[in-house]
Amino acid sequence: MINLTSIDITNKNLVMRVDMNVPLKDGIVLDATRIEACLPSIEHALKNKAKILLISHLGRPSEGNFDEQFSLRPVAEHLSKIINQCCELIDSPESNKIFNTNSDIQLLENIRFFHGEKINSNELGLKLANLGDIYVFDAFGTAHREQASTHSAIEQSKIACAGLLLEKENNFLTKALNNYEDPYVAVIGGAKVSTKLELIQHINCVAKNIIVGGGIANTFISAAGFNVGNSLIEESMIGVAKEILSDGKILLPKKVITSKTFEGENIQEKFIEEIKNDDMILDLYIEKDVYEILSSSKTILWNGPMGVFENKLFEKGTKDISEAIAKSDAFSIAGGGETLSAINKYINSDDVSYCSTGGGAFLEFMEGKILPSIKALNAKDKEG
Repeated sequence: MINLTSIDITNKNLVMRVDMNVPLKDGIVLDATRIEACLPSIEHALKNKAKILLISHLGRPSEGNFDEQFSLRPVAEHLSKIINQCCELIDSPESNKIFNTNSDIQLLENIRFFHGEKINSNELGLKLANLGDIYVFDAFGTAHREQASTHSAIEQSKIACAGLLLEKENNFLTKALNNYEDPYVAVIGGAKVSTKLELIQHINCVAKNIIVGGGIANTFISAAGFNVGNSLIEESMIGVAKEILSDGKILLPKKVITSKTFEGENIQEKFIEEIKNDDMILDLYIEKDVYEILSSSKTILWNGPMGVFENKLFEKGTKDISEAIAKSDAFSIAGGGETLSAINKYINSDDVSYCSTGGGAFLEFMEGKILPSIKALNAKDKEG
């Protein structure tokens, strides 16, 4: 895979696919983490006197229609403030303004406004590929999608390379996937086993222990034969969960936090043997043995919260696991939106060795899959 720093970009026109899909409210960027993650590639390009056309999606608009609520204008304005120079918004890939104004950095309107993005259109891909001299892919969070700007444009470009963020993601995730040190421990939380089944199955083959939380833990607790009351579980995953439990690597919580409602009616700390039919498991208690396992581990993979941490009544498990990972000397890697929210809420991102910007892309990479965008970049490298 060719990297941005390995090629001459001086005075070149770069078309750079980034992931600036950030939360907005009333035209204000609420969390600029994804914008800031793009800065190394942007700053490297500007330093080398290159011009940049950024491409990103935002939300899920109806393709082919302009929708103000999904416009990237607030993102362009926010980026302008960060880099202290104007980022010009371009309304269409057919615009004659592209690389033809005094602005060194431009941002194309939401790529999902244009026909062909979602279906990986060769026509749109070729159009994007031909807009500049070099196509730079730096949107790891979308690398698992075969779309015009994430796949076809790479395939059809004259020169394509990985941006600095993608290079960093690839290096750190590859270390966690293939070059990890034992003992290897995974912390897997969230609502559904089904969305993370392939990750759990892959980790089950290589990790010493898997600490589960959230609705995923509830499903395993039920599979182990315990009553979970009115808790969120996936009935269809009980059989699979039993098979995974038989390997002895899943660490079920001994104690959980229950309530009769999400609002916190009759909150109690209970052993899993004590769950009643009208109880809801909404958080879990981190036991001494879990702390010891995390403390002695050499590699930690973390994806997903331990409970309904958005509610302060049920945040203790996620808060405690965050702090335990922060204190560990292990190489730790975390990914997923909720996981990053927990890190920002309870610890510093520097307390984790690497925080991935990907959600679905992070999961698929850690399942051992080659992501379509990375596969396309590797193929371009071979062509060269």
